[in-house]
Amino acid sequence: MADKIYDVAVVGGGPGGFTAALYATRAGLDTVLIEKLSAGGQMTETAMIDNYPGFPEGVDGFTLGAAMQEGAKRFGCEMRQSEVLSLSLTAPSKVIKTDAGDITARTVILATGAVHRHLGIEGEGALVGRGVGYCATCDGMFFRGKTVAVVGGGNSAAADALYLSRICKKVYLVHRRDTLRATKIYHEPLLKAENVEFKWNSRVVELLAEQKLTGAVIENVQSGVRESLALDGLFISIGRTPETALVKDQLTLDEAGYVVADETTKTNLEGVFAVGDVRTKPFRQIVTATADGAVAAHFAEEYLAQQ
Repeated sequence: MADKIYDVAVVGGGPGGFTAALYATRAGLDTVLIEKLSAGGQMTETAMIDNYPGFPEGVDGFTLGAAMQEGAKRFGCEMRQSEVLSLSLTAPSKVIKTDAGDITARTVILATGAVHRHLGIEGEGALVGRGVGYCATCDGMFFRGKTVAVVGGGNSAAADALYLSRICKKVYLVHRRDTLRATKIYHEPLLKAENVEFKWNSRVVELLAEQKLTGAVIENVQSGVRESLALDGLFISIGRTPETALVKDQLTLDEAGYVVADETTKTNLEGVFAVGDVRTKPFRQIVTATADGAVAAHFAEEYLAQQ
């Protein structure tokens, strides 16, 4: 097996990675997928996914991830549960060094994703799925008619607050500064929303909970005055960190560290593609990641046919 060269190596077992593997193997390409954790990536952290087509009652992230893995395996994709240590992508034969040995492939589909930035306060991790979330579009419907807060001041936070204002009774927007960093297009509709209250120059310093989140303590960064907010939900929207450390010296990245790849998913290196949350794109959701995976497999097949 050490001398084997795969047609396609998929790095990352989230929705984009599994869809790429499914389409590649179904097209007759010899494919291996490498994932260091459980199937599904960040999906496994979501207790209920309500916006993925085909599941009218919703589906939990673990179940959906496992189903995607089985779909790829059905057509013969080889699965490796290993940690990738380094990637050599510039040569025609790409080398993926893992903690279980080297893997060589003619094409690589990068599906390593991006991780949400956390506040880093006590109890945050334990309350994920029990009132604390990082994606209003994913989980906002669970808080219809309730009181929530959004932490952040960029475009994502502003978009989350605006989305939640349409379905929630009350939305607090907590931001460390006295004005939003978000583009102007968000300012006017947020200011006009009667159920949105801004908490300027403030940060969350404590989460209040029993079995689930009941509120948060915020502190004014200028005066030091603290205030308790009664909340049903708290959405942390302070950005993401793309998982691109392994490729930063080989692939072109944008200012935020995402792999520059358009709707073809092609990167600056021939035979290397980027899908899902790791690539530059305007909207990061499970369904857009799966679409990327299908596109990448198509262009990988096209690239191999031309060699």
